[in-house]
Amino acid sequence: MPARLDAIDRMILKELQDDGRMTNVELARRVGISAPPCLRRVRALEEAGFIKGYRALLDEKMLGFELSVFAMVHLSSQAEADLNAFEEFVRKQPLVRECWMLSGEIDFVLKCVAPDLKTFQAFVEILTAGPNVRNVKTSLTLRNSKDAAMVPM
Repeated sequence: MPARLDAIDRMILKELQDDGRMTNVELARRVGISAPPCLRRVRALEEAGFIKGYRALLDEKMLGFELSVFAMVHLSSQAEADLNAFEEFVRKQPLVRECWMLSGEIDFVLKCVAPDLKTFQAFVEILTAGPNVRNVKTSLTLRNSKDAAMVPM
């Protein structure tokens, strides 16, 4: 962790990861400082980019997205322009939740959700027609054993 973070900054980050909805007064109490300097520290952490944003973590299954699928994508070209074109294409696909560029045989792995198999199959047709896509291999998930959205502090 960068040296410019002191122990209080680290405690603030940990507490906000655990509960990003707490009030500044509660956060200050938990880290042992008063509210005004706590708020200044949080704003400084946000401005420095340590805190990227705040959001609610939703349960995709409760919202009708029953399938979680990983798609391994191999492109026909790894030229920078072709990689960028594929990444731009993927950013526009609402069923893609995460996209990771990899080293090795597979160029990208996508974490996708879909309400049902028919919808996902239609998406795979769109994906295989994407820019420079050579082939796509998919794996349906059976269960999630760990889903840690937090950075170890």
